[in-house]
Amino acid sequence: MKKEHIRPISVAAGIITVSTTRTKKTDASGKAIQAILAKADIPVRHYAVVPDQVEAIRYELYQSLRTCNCIIIDGGTGLTHDDCTIEAITPLIEKKIDGFGELFRMKSYEEIGTSSMLSRAVAGTVRGNAVFCIPGSTAAVTLATESLIVSEIVHILSHANK
Repeated sequence: MKKEHIRPISVAAGIITVSTTRTKKTDASGKAIQAILAKADIPVRHYAVVPDQVEAIRYELYQSLRTCNCIIIDGGTGLTHDDCTIEAITPLIEKKIDGFGELFRMKSYEEIGTSSMLSRAVAGTVRGNAVFCIPGSTAAVTLATESLIVSEIVHILSHANK
């Protein structure tokens, strides 16, 4: 990657876990994301657990955008009747990062096989900030955060803020 593609940007993260059963105390996936970001020296400035409800997800996204430029939303990306993260976030995305979902499913396929096609992982920009929607399993958040998000977040934000 060319150096002129990277600008000196401070990354501040927000984590939103979408679940009707988890709490901050029982949210292993949210804790995994926090640990990976801490290891990468990315501070977490916003953290919430919200139910599978479009309005609740959007509310927390807008709250996190007040202090964060990298928002990771885990959970609610599947095919069950109450999964609505993608429906909540996709209409707000200004620039979609198609390669994120494609790479996530490719890497997931290597680990879990054809069931990776059920993932509706997406990413894009909202107001010049990066937003990632990923499945809520600890394995999925680890894969997405370690191998995709942390390695490219400064590059993404550099382009999103030109």
